[in-house]
Amino acid sequence: MESQMSTVKSIFSSLGRFLEKARAIMLNLATAIVLIFFLIIIIGGLTSGPKVKDPSGGVLLINPEGVVVDQEVFTSNFPFDLTSGSPMDQIQTRDLIQIIRASVDDEDIPAVFIDFSSTNFAGPTTAINIAKELKALRESGKRVIAFSDRLSTSSYLMASQASEVWVHPVGSLSVRGLGGMRNYNKELFENLKINIHNYSQGDFKSATETSWRSNMSENDRIQREALLFPIWDEMKALMAEGRGLEAKDIQSFADDYVGFFGEAAIGNIAYAKENNIIDGTKSFPEFRQYMIENFGRDEEAKSETYKTISFKEYAKQINKDLSFSGNHIAVITAEGAIMEGEISRGVAGATGVVKQIRSAHENKNTKAIVFRVNSPGGSIIASEMMRDELLAAKRKGINVIVSMGDYAASGGVYISTPADYIFAEPTTITGSIGVAIALPTLENAMDYIGVNFDGVVTSKYGGWDPTQAIDDDLDKIF
Repeated sequence: MESQMSTVKSIFSSLGRFLEKARAIMLNLATAIVLIFFLIIIIGGLTSGPKVKDPSGGVLLINPEGVVVDQEVFTSNFPFDLTSGSPMDQIQTRDLIQIIRASVDDEDIPAVFIDFSSTNFAGPTTAINIAKELKALRESGKRVIAFSDRLSTSSYLMASQASEVWVHPVGSLSVRGLGGMRNYNKELFENLKINIHNYSQGDFKSATETSWRSNMSENDRIQREALLFPIWDEMKALMAEGRGLEAKDIQSFADDYVGFFGEAAIGNIAYAKENNIIDGTKSFPEFRQYMIENFGRDEEAKSETYKTISFKEYAKQINKDLSFSGNHIAVITAEGAIMEGEISRGVAGATGVVKQIRSAHENKNTKAIVFRVNSPGGSIIASEMMRDELLAAKRKGINVIVSMGDYAASGGVYISTPADYIFAEPTTITGSIGVAIALPTLENAMDYIGVNFDGVVTSKYGGWDPTQAIDDDLDKIF
């Protein structure tokens, strides 16, 4: 009997081991199949793309959605749309300019359609430069048609460079100019019993004054007027010239016809039609029919429309053949707030920028570095890191040339100082030398709500933090 039981146990034990191995094999096989499937999708997405469209006879659509920047930045492990292979939400200024310039003499492109209503710009200089390219496109004789259901100051700046400008009958048209209001919070902090200690240095270093003033300082007002009015004058001149008007006509429209919503916007459009700010209004079906009548129907399209090619498709067909020599000019961009760490959107990360500068000056073929600065400033130590690496490049005999973009202020100026040459755009916002620090302390607020502090420290300020008062000695240190 025991022998029979032993045999049965042995059989079931062997069966169990077999099933366990079979389960492991099936699980591994299933995992391998899934991994292979996803690998095929990823490789296919990265190596293949949509069929390149024939541009012949198609209207070039320039309607960017996202922000126009000097340098695109990827902030994830999968920066590309796997179906298109293109970066998302960012359009490089140089790419957009190249597309516009290529279309000038392209006989396969009968016209260019523009709509910048979903486009943001890194700054006013970028917007002005793109507008000037569109102006040159129109003056070349190429037909440029603008149509949108909403136009703001920047998008109208683009539209005004077109041969004709159309807006939806119930759309919005609001040219509001530049500038804005800031919150001044002195009384707020006083009511909250928060003390603000201002340690800013520099007569025009105004970044922190919203914390300790009730209104704008005279110096800040002077510098903002000096910055904004010349840029606005440049924009008005471009808008007016594009529409055959005078700058005062644009100013009157901006002053008297600010369309926030509803009937005000409709009133703006009526005024704009009467005063040549736009050519007229069309609904979406009306505009589509207008384009079909002018450029023909797209026979390959499933719906009734005109033949087009998107600016992304067109970019793939632009001849980018370049001749190379053994010498290199490295182009490195510092765009956004200067901070420690890696580069990300809106952040000129010192670690990342320094890596690029070092890589350039360690390459024996690098003869010069063009350093594009488009930054309002930021961290002192991060600025110092970039500046030190540029000086290291100069010690090797490499020329450094700085090109300033929309902004090169505060730390943006500091990182530019090692350059052999510094060039700025006419509308670059630069300057703001100094240090801005406003330190809040909460001793009164803590006392008001009944919080007290006590403890043991081995140095005079070993236990200090902003919940406590700043005494005279610490004030001198700051």
